[in-house]
Amino acid sequence: MSRSLTHSRAKNLVRWVDNRIEGICVVGLLLAAIILFTINLGDLPLRDWDEGTVAQVAKEIALAPIESAKWLYPTLADQPYLNKPPLIHLLIASSYKIGGISEWTTRLPGAILTAFSVPLLYGIGREIFKSHTPAVYSALVYLTWLPVVRHGRLAMLDGAVLCFSMVMMWCGLRSRRDLRYCLGIGIGLAAIWLTKGIMGLLLGGIAIAFLAWDTPRLLASSYLWCGLLLGMLPVGAWYAAQWLHYGQQFLSIGIFGQSLQRIWTPVENHQGPPWYYVLEILKSAWPWLLFLPGGVKLAWENRNLSWAKLALVWGGAYLVAISMMSTKLPWYVLPIYPALALMVGTKLYEVTNNSPRSQQYPRTWIWGLGLLGSIALAGSLYFGVLVADASWHLQFVLVAAAFTFLVAATLVAQRSVEFIAILFWGTFVSLVLFMLSPHWIWELGEAYPVKPVAAIVQRHVPRSQQVYTSFEYSRPSLNFYSERQVIPASVAELSQHWEKDSQPYLLLDEKAMARLDLLEVKSLGQAEGWTLVTRQRERARG
Repeated sequence: MSRSLTHSRAKNLVRWVDNRIEGICVVGLLLAAIILFTINLGDLPLRDWDEGTVAQVAKEIALAPIESAKWLYPTLADQPYLNKPPLIHLLIASSYKIGGISEWTTRLPGAILTAFSVPLLYGIGREIFKSHTPAVYSALVYLTWLPVVRHGRLAMLDGAVLCFSMVMMWCGLRSRRDLRYCLGIGIGLAAIWLTKGIMGLLLGGIAIAFLAWDTPRLLASSYLWCGLLLGMLPVGAWYAAQWLHYGQQFLSIGIFGQSLQRIWTPVENHQGPPWYYVLEILKSAWPWLLFLPGGVKLAWENRNLSWAKLALVWGGAYLVAISMMSTKLPWYVLPIYPALALMVGTKLYEVTNNSPRSQQYPRTWIWGLGLLGSIALAGSLYFGVLVADASWHLQFVLVAAAFTFLVAATLVAQRSVEFIAILFWGTFVSLVLFMLSPHWIWELGEAYPVKPVAAIVQRHVPRSQQVYTSFEYSRPSLNFYSERQVIPASVAELSQHWEKDSQPYLLLDEKAMARLDLLEVKSLGQAEGWTLVTRQRERARG
């Protein structure tokens, strides 16, 4: 009797310790993710295209009275917005209502959702690994991948998709032991659908394919299909509402033009070869890319285990599917990173689980880390010595990265497993320093600074008036900040507007000003090499 009681107490103690470790891991990962995804979040202007468009749609929802139903039928420049479902736009609009309209409130909802995807990946790891360690490693690899951090911080839809896909996968794994979690599969899938539309079909298909391979009995369970049905009811309701409101326009633009057509036709000339996304991973997945081949090999050798099945189906099927699409955009590859993180995390766990004396680390790890460190060190010297007006932020980031990689390379050469801790901590610190710099949205340097130009447009142009510009393409961020529509036009079109419009407003660079040779010009303001002009006297409408 006493022996049985002692055994029971020992089991309870083990369970209590395990729960404490679990809690510490979840809280620690979440705090680290929130720091990395929210630090310096609102100090840079919104990026063109995705951020500017998402912010404008959200602003129109937030500023419209609720009875206008823009929360259900969103608009962009007061025209129907049929590109994507409005779940994230609604979250950003709610953020505007609470904290006002700013870059910080624009990016915060997506950043928080992406931050929560980090402990969710840990939860997925706990369902498929026997130990805490590979789950922690996988979550830390995912946390310190630059593409995940950068795009997760932007006001885009892809960080939210990462979070919702993790919810779906985690519930799918939990449902193997508790069928009530089948409802969570449906909820996660619905959230993906209401964020990026047809992307839900691909990620939902991957989840079903994994369950068919790993736990085929679930496919015969009424709980699974009822959970999917209940979870997808809001999706069906939203699509029905759009169809009833817009009719054929919603089918041709919202479903066909903006979703299905991307599969076989490059939208807005965004195209690339079938290996486009492989190159994207090769360009930006460092330093963990060094360990990915070993992780893939390990997954294939253990493909009878759940973790390997999930990683192979998730990573392989998703990569093949997006590679076959005609439209290619860098952020389409993001949902593959959780699967790759599981492979890398497992490989790192294998390293720590074996005696250093019993294995020879691949020399590619030593040379790869050494090369990365040397490149970072050379970059810091270049910006510090040869570039007079270089930002000191980049020097700090590159020095931190160089120190991390060179120390890790030395430890790998010494067969010390401490290189893993150095890589995690050093990469995290380097990313924090990078996010504190003004360079983490490097696309802002591709065009003129938008806020000073938007300020003069907003100050001098009536709200309902359109502005025509000699810039080569439309800038959604300029429209957002100026609260006016600034439309690109050729020199001939600009001349035509000047002659025919009763009160034209033109935003011109120096070359366009010289070529147009306008008469009766009134300059309203200048900023960043751009001049806002109108006619001296308004012409009577005929």
